[in-house]
Amino acid sequence: MLRLAGILYSMIATTLAGSLVVATLVTGYDTLAPILIAAAAGALAALPVTWLVTRAIYSES
Repeated sequence: MLRLAGILYSMIATTLAGSLVVATLVTGYDTLAPILIAAAAGALAALPVTWLVTRAIYSES
């Protein structure tokens, strides 16, 4: 289960962090600090999302 979670985290974290960085740039925050905060928030938000997705995959099989 941990191996699957690691693979899923790499994809989910990249997607969430990228989406939050784009949202940050669209709202006009174009300096380094808001961009880094958005990327870190996406990486942290990906942890529970990964856990939920991994648990859903394992419960179906």
